[in-house]
Amino acid sequence: MSQIEIAEIIEQIKEEIEVDANGQAKASIRATARLAGVDHAAIINHLQSGELKPTKLAQSIIIQGFETGELREWRTIGIPDMAIAIILEYYAYEAGRYCTKQARLVCRSFNTIGIRAWIQDKLGWTKPASNSETAMTQIQLLAAIAQQMAQQEQYLLEQQQQQTQILARLKAVEVEQDRVNTPCGHKYSVVGFANLQGLEISVKEAGTKGRKASALCRKQGIEIERIHDPRFGKVGLYPESVLIEVFSTGQN
Repeated sequence: MSQIEIAEIIEQIKEEIEVDANGQAKASIRATARLAGVDHAAIINHLQSGELKPTKLAQSIIIQGFETGELREWRTIGIPDMAIAIILEYYAYEAGRYCTKQARLVCRSFNTIGIRAWIQDKLGWTKPASNSETAMTQIQLLAAIAQQMAQQEQYLLEQQQQQTQILARLKAVEVEQDRVNTPCGHKYSVVGFANLQGLEISVKEAGTKGRKASALCRKQGIEIERIHDPRFGKVGLYPESVLIEVFSTGQN
């Protein structure tokens, strides 16, 4: 008889073993007999002897605080786990020639943790959560949900910030495009336009053409943009069309 065989027996009789909400277990007489490795009729005889002439096993059970009337009821309602332990120990060590190796093996299995815990373990029973434990579980769940929502909110905020930054950069690009791509063409300084055309121009000529370009811009209602130049300080930027007219007039 091995622990594997014991597990197989438990599997076969688990429908006849139950554990209540308080963790207290009980088993039918037949299931108890299977655990002890004896015939169930033998256990019935011991239990029925309680009110007349109790057997050694019946006496051992009664000594533990059970009433003789209870022993007879166990035939229909099942044997409590504490009494099961007494029966198994009896057939393991005290039944003389009726002792069984199976009862000893089962006893060794539950002796370290107790029969109740052993049955609970074999049936996979877990203690139901109390109201306070259930409340705590709900609080923990709500806390987890709140934390998850906070993380999602933070993520959305970061996404919005990134989107705002992207839109700001796009707006800056659009402004720059509007600045240089006007209906009058690109804007240049006088010297910059001359260099673009491959023309040499003196500072005096640049000043003269700049004044002409400024006059044309004012006449056409075009705003003159000023930028910093390391050589001349502030210089004006003029539309390409205006500079073409100024330089054409100068050549003529």
